Amino acid sequence: MVQEVPHVPQALRDLCSKLVAAGHQAWVVGGGLRDAIIGREPGDWDVATSARPEEMKKVFPRVIPTGIAHGTVTVLHAGSQFEVTTFRGEGAYTDGRRPDSVTFVGTIDEDLARRDFTVNAMAWDPRTGELRDPFGGRADADAKILRAVGDAGERFSEDGLRALRACRFAATLAFEIEPETFAAIPGAMDTFRKVSHERVRDEWVKALGAPRPAPAFRAMLGSGLLAEICPELAAGAGCEQNKWHAYDVFDHTMACLDACRSPDVVLRLAVVLHDVGKPAARKKDPAKDDWTFHGHEIVGGEIADRWMSEYRWSNDERVRVVHLIREHVFRYEPEWSDSAVRRFVRRVGPAHLEDLFLLHEADVGGKGMECDSLQILALLRERISAIGATDAALTTKALAVDGKDVMRELQIAPSRRVGEVLEALLEIVVEDPAQNDRELLVARIRAMR
Repeated sequence: MVQEVPHVPQALRDLCSKLVAAGHQAWVVGGGLRDAIIGREPGDWDVATSARPEEMKKVFPRVIPTGIAHGTVTVLHAGSQFEVTTFRGEGAYTDGRRPDSVTFVGTIDEDLARRDFTVNAMAWDPRTGELRDPFGGRADADAKILRAVGDAGERFSEDGLRALRACRFAATLAFEIEPETFAAIPGAMDTFRKVSHERVRDEWVKALGAPRPAPAFRAMLGSGLLAEICPELAAGAGCEQNKWHAYDVFDHTMACLDACRSPDVVLRLAVVLHDVGKPAARKKDPAKDDWTFHGHEIVGGEIADRWMSEYRWSNDERVRVVHLIREHVFRYEPEWSDSAVRRFVRRVGPAHLEDLFLLHEADVGGKGMECDSLQILALLRERISAIGATDAALTTKALAVDGKDVMRELQIAPSRRVGEVLEALLEIVVEDPAQNDRELLVARIRAMR
């Protein structure tokens, strides 16, 4: 089959031409080719070649041996870098992630046979336009179907990450996982359990970056992967809510995720985990004959804290998500005093306000029922703007005095007492911003002697 592929950089064409001129085969392969064929902007470009690593070093002056044991090098060429791998077959996957050994093979079709999904098992010759497609990847791409190469059970048992990648592709490519491929995932759980938590986290990051991430998490739930990765999140499926919600906890979470209008992956993770504490906190209220979820934000924060630590999210990301989960249950009332509004802003933190409001909007959007919460939120935004709460002294750093003033006036050394005094002063200023005056605050410090 001859086909023109868009977006192929000239440097990549030149690289393949140089390999061919040196007597080798060279084919464009991988996700970059797939994306170009289905009309997405390609990311990285990969090349498969009959040349061995030592032969590639003779063709190109700048070669980095990034994975030379598996026949892979990074070639720096014409201001760009490309991963180039020798045609290969693979041995057993003892660790469930990487082959114990590789065998260099002679043809591109043999190389394509080791790949995960048909849409990733195509190869294109930039000189002739020939598309090698021995497994029907082009037809599957046109039909938006994700199908394993050969026997799905074998593919998933080789590399434990492939099952999770299938779920991720359901969102990032907006493809349906072919039924036999999907049905093979549960049988590969032992292999999946060998995958490092960092790898799992990275797949979640990619899934959360999709225009609509929910299909990835629905696929994880239906395949059993979600119960392995985050059982507390999976427990939301079938967990009925109260009269204010049209969906169970999991479906509500997915609706919230699709309603989230921020592309921020960490904020989207907070959306995914914001109600993760509900199944554990749920209790029946006999008087109302309805479910209650008192304290689910605290329980959920604890679950998220543990889970994000286990899956190696950064400390900053973990603190941010846990804070948003703990603060996401609020309802503004117009009767709030100005000081009450300032205390709310101080507790949430000015830097986290917009995150919290975006989470709240998504939460409301995922209820599946009409309510006035968005109008109430708009009133709170107006109120905060009107009283200038984000410009008020909401942290001790914004006070007109600092720790040195406290130590000098109280004649004390650096200690916890300094922070306690500053916090006490901040309480006064939050109540009445006019008190944030240096002379007034110094006088208050002196009164503490």
